Amino acid sequence: MTQHDSPALPAHRPGASGQAPDAPSLSRTTRPWMPALLYTLGFLTVYLLAICTPWGQRAENALFGLGKQGGEEAWIYPLSGAAYGSTPLPPLELSAKPTLMVGLAVIVVLTLVRRCWWQGCAALGVVILTTGGKEVLKSTLPRPDLVGAPENLLDQGFPSGHTAIPAALTLAAVLVVSPRIRPYIATAGVLWLACIAAASATMGGHRPSEVLGATLLACAWYGLATWLLPPAAAPGVTRSTRALPVITLTVALVIALVSGARNDTLTRSLVSAATAFICAALVWYAAVGRPAHTARRTRPALR
Repeated sequence: MTQHDSPALPAHRPGASGQAPDAPSLSRTTRPWMPALLYTLGFLTVYLLAICTPWGQRAENALFGLGKQGGEEAWIYPLSGAAYGSTPLPPLELSAKPTLMVGLAVIVVLTLVRRCWWQGCAALGVVILTTGGKEVLKSTLPRPDLVGAPENLLDQGFPSGHTAIPAALTLAAVLVVSPRIRPYIATAGVLWLACIAAASATMGGHRPSEVLGATLLACAWYGLATWLLPPAAAPGVTRSTRALPVITLTVALVIALVSGARNDTLTRSLVSAATAFICAALVWYAAVGRPAHTARRTRPALR
């Protein structure tokens, strides 16, 4: 009996040791480089189609001709900070820089508390490169006048700075918080982004392409950051209830519709809301959707 029992012990050791090499492969699988490339290509596509083609310029310029000039007819105007004596909803109007500074401070504090040095550096990089890159791109990317537009429509605002701040801070936050609360932090950030993106588009401060371009820029930097992180520091599988994505995107759609609504034009309201919803969906997929989907896809390979 003892002679038959002893060979059975080593039989489990090769199996146990054989599972160890699979862990690094899982980390590599959950950190593909393709999302960063796709977001970058999306950014370039939006710029080329909306700004560098006559029909793209006509389509967006026509939105400014729907309804009255300015944002007074927007439902969210009292919260925009443009109205006299009103308090702006961060990061609109003069609250943009304070919102950015507070967001960076929170990321630094979370990094120090959780001692997640790699993730903290990546999060700071996402915010700094998105907001700083926005300034560089606004001054370097040309906006040719291909349709003889009025002078007030020739300002360079691609990508939108007001949209870049909530998009970048949301993606940075999911890098430094605990995986248990990551989906809920992403939910809060996505709802914030839906509101700001719709408000920026409907009040005439930015075109839909500028709002969408800022979101794609933030997602591209986030994708690059997660790909460059060491395997041990890369974001792991994000687990949440199955209903959370549906609830988050549904509420984001409602917020986008309300924030993008105007009294004088339905078309401009719907276009602004649709743009904001797409931005919210992009950030949600980048922060939560992709890791969970990849984990489900790779799970059978470990059996």
